[in-house]
Amino acid sequence: MARWRRMIRRRPWLNTVYRIIITVLGLLVVVLGLILVPLPGPGWLIVFLGLTILGSEFHWARRVTSWLRMVLARFWTWWRERRARRRARQDAGDREDGRYRRGESG
Repeated sequence: MARWRRMIRRRPWLNTVYRIIITVLGLLVVVLGLILVPLPGPGWLIVFLGLTILGSEFHWARRVTSWLRMVLARFWTWWRERRARRRARQDAGDREDGRYRRGESG
């Protein structure tokens, strides 16, 4: 891929056409993903894919993608900790009520 990019960069008109195509394709994928976000399916995944396409040519898109990955990682860490605390509270409540028996769950 790097060889293709070097070849394209040597020709200014081809580089301009390539960047326009990448920009239009990336924006279309991002917009499609944003449209699909409220619907069932992989809306956010499609948005990330569009940002990755844009990130192949634009530094700002790479920074946004990196920032979103960091935010998403922090969210999933918080979510797992929250579920673990919730489950621990529920298990403690079951033991206090006498509903907890060895070998049985929930």
